[in-house]
Amino acid sequence: MWSVLIDSHRRAMLDLLRERPRTVGELAEGLRLSQPATSKHLRVLRDAGLVRVTPDAQRRVYRLDPAPLAGLDAWLAPYRRLWNDRLDALGHHLDTTNEET
Repeated sequence: MWSVLIDSHRRAMLDLLRERPRTVGELAEGLRLSQPATSKHLRVLRDAGLVRVTPDAQRRVYRLDPAPLAGLDAWLAPYRRLWNDRLDALGHHLDTTNEET
């Protein structure tokens, strides 16, 4: 999953698909990529299970499948708590420091 999400174009595609389903042409235009490059990225995302494709006459409509991201979110949860605890401690320290000055 990480190797798929490393690429900034793929992350940008997921951001666009989070808003609504889109065709290859819409994604290519929104990202300023060629249609072949967009299709290659979409194939990687589809193989990873992050997007689903639905034929619509001559077009293919891609939509985000959030299920694989839920697993990633669950894995990240303990790390998020770690950072939240540290940021809360920093905030408390800064508040205390500001009160003393």
